[in-house]
Amino acid sequence: MILALAATTLVALALLSDLIIPRVEEAWSRHRARRGRAPALSYDPGRERRAEQRARTLLRSCVDDEEWAMYRDLGFLRVWGGLGEREPGARSAYAYLIYPHKPIVAFVPETGELLNEYCVAFPDHSKPYGSARLPHSDDVLAKWMALTADERRLIGEANMHLPGRQIEPDRVRRDLVRLARWERQRADRSKIGRQHGNVRAA
Repeated sequence: MILALAATTLVALALLSDLIIPRVEEAWSRHRARRGRAPALSYDPGRERRAEQRARTLLRSCVDDEEWAMYRDLGFLRVWGGLGEREPGARSAYAYLIYPHKPIVAFVPETGELLNEYCVAFPDHSKPYGSARLPHSDDVLAKWMALTADERRLIGEANMHLPGRQIEPDRVRRDLVRLARWERQRADRSKIGRQHGNVRAA
């Protein structure tokens, strides 16, 4: 009985192998052909760092000295609202903080009141890698350019949320305190520099 069952199993396997083996060989051949056509992209661990260095250079060339120093020292940019509607040199009643890969936060400079978060995304379409995220400084630059070029359009197309949806309000308030301190220190250094210049001129 066992012998007959074993013989039957061997015959069945022999018959099935005639059907299965050619299909396996064909699938393996297709797989090898696909691998041969696809270009092999080796991962470059330094790519992100080089991309960020290029992005910082580009950002520095686009913004003014104060904005660059703000981003370099604090890690975010402030952009005054109503750019096309206010008098030159006049401050707006509201402003924005631009963080890398975070929503744009609108606030009232006089009181520190947080108004809204505006979520916008600028994906990286560069080849051959590409990703959903630009380098940090490129993301900041894209938001800065969009705000300064067409504030109404950017804000109109962004997803608006109340403060605290993605960025902790306490973090933003701490950053506003840091910004105020940074501006005072910068003004003090500028004042001292002017005084030294007057002394030399005398």
